[in-house]
Amino acid sequence: MLQLGWKAGTEQYPPCELLDYAIAAEEAGFDSIDASDHFHPWSERGQASFVWSWLGAVAVKTSKIILGTGVTCPTLRYHPAVIAQAAATIACLAPRRCYLGVGTGEALNEYSSTGQWPGYKVRQEQMAEAIDLIRALWTGEKITHRGTYYQTRQAKLYTRPAEPIPLYVSTMVANSARFAGKSGDGFITVGGQDPDTYRGIIEGFESGARDAGKDPSRMPRMVELGVAYTEDEEAAIELRKAYWAGTFVPALFTQKIYTPAMSEENGKVVGSDTVRQSTCISADPAEHIKFAQRYIDLGFNHLFFHCAGPDQRAFLEGYGRDVLPRLRQLEKQKR
Repeated sequence: MLQLGWKAGTEQYPPCELLDYAIAAEEAGFDSIDASDHFHPWSERGQASFVWSWLGAVAVKTSKIILGTGVTCPTLRYHPAVIAQAAATIACLAPRRCYLGVGTGEALNEYSSTGQWPGYKVRQEQMAEAIDLIRALWTGEKITHRGTYYQTRQAKLYTRPAEPIPLYVSTMVANSARFAGKSGDGFITVGGQDPDTYRGIIEGFESGARDAGKDPSRMPRMVELGVAYTEDEEAAIELRKAYWAGTFVPALFTQKIYTPAMSEENGKVVGSDTVRQSTCISADPAEHIKFAQRYIDLGFNHLFFHCAGPDQRAFLEGYGRDVLPRLRQLEKQKR
């Protein structure tokens, strides 16, 4: 079933304002929220509130919308046991509407706060062990874990939800998608790449899922899509470049770019055309429907729309009124 969500940018808005937008997203008819978990923002002018505190506030201020991280790195800044406990508490505050999204992290968050930034192979090994430990703790049993990277002794979660918590793994390429299929209940990626990239990701994910004895057709395939529902293209582009330019530069995932100033400097190479090509900026709902449909046709079944502005509330209300219902209607017609 198609799910249509909103990306909550903790890197751009202060927590109280972002909380108001989360409530507005539920009222507008969005199905879910994907919230960033960052220690540093992408820009010096940005924000970086603690996502677990913020999700707790959203959980008690909403009643229907699904909540989760897009994504948490449960390996360096956090011990996996802490993330298991944090997600379990949110799931108690928001029964049957919480998920955990995890990834191998960025130096912007991990190196800046811990001084550690191992290579990707080690970080993937750490995440695999972290996922196993998180799942073990979610059983409610006393867990003594003597792993390569993490240790627990008779650790038990005494507060946990009645329902299982879905765990989704971030992936950007086909190789990590295979890992996501094997270790996760679904995957999450970002839009703006060529279609062949996503075909490779989905193929890798399905292969990994089947190897683990799962049915990939029943698993969420999530993607974050950059959009702006406005006629003011220039303002929308400038806001995305001001707060999110670093996300367009692949080097961030491999180099020790660990301060907002460094990210901002690296992001200066991003031109307006790069933003236009990867983001749907239009006041015409038909353009947004066409943009989203391309990803649905590729095989994605859970879309998160990420708007950098210029007016977040107008975006939520406009999308809820003009875009989401039509996408859902098109999906019904296909069945």
